[in-house]
Amino acid sequence: MWGVARVPTPEQEDERRLHRELGRLRQERTALSNRIRSLLVLHNLRVAHVGGRSWAHWWNDHGAQLPVGLRAEIERSVARLSLAVTQIRTIEAQQHATVKAGAQPAIALLARLRGIGVGSAWILVKELFGWRNFHNRREVASSLGLAPTPYNSGESQVEQGISKAGNKRARWLMIELAWSWLRYQPASQLTQWFNERFAPGGKRMRRIGIVALARRLAIGLWRYLEYGEIPVQASLKPVAT
Repeated sequence: MWGVARVPTPEQEDERRLHRELGRLRQERTALSNRIRSLLVLHNLRVAHVGGRSWAHWWNDHGAQLPVGLRAEIERSVARLSLAVTQIRTIEAQQHATVKAGAQPAIALLARLRGIGVGSAWILVKELFGWRNFHNRREVASSLGLAPTPYNSGESQVEQGISKAGNKRARWLMIELAWSWLRYQPASQLTQWFNERFAPGGKRMRRIGIVALARRLAIGLWRYLEYGEIPVQASLKPVAT
């Protein structure tokens, strides 16, 4: 059986660069912060937040205790961390300004749902909903890698779990949004379904259930963008005036 390979246009691929760069910058920020903390712990020094407002005072009080080479390395790392934080804020501000100006209506529509922010809506639209034309819910789930992968050979029938063959960025985000949905949309039909079926079963059942919820939520968001169908009993954010 042949499968259709859908390739984004050069313009659509270029539109993905902004949020992908933002993701790399956030990873860099975390790595630098952890590295600085690890270097300080080696000398029995601990700080709550690296690079924050109180960092300069803390560094003036404790930095002199460190060897010269280590102190210089940390100062260079803090400079790179500060640059990464500045660039993150710049990109986030650019995204919000673009949506506020009305240039990204699909993102603005998704961000109206409680539990979904502009950054998350941006990734979903640019990676998934903005350039793919889905014909049914199965195509939505398959594109995320949230489709089952049964193994059938003779009398042997085994369920191997989800395929994980789709867009990993969108799949990871949908899992995060599923947890967020439970918190910010407690009255929705999806949350009630999850609580009735998976919540009483312990941590393992909740981890299994959150994948099922992510699949259903992705389908619900697709219908919301495609047909204007708000997920059942889901609430919207108030419109700013």
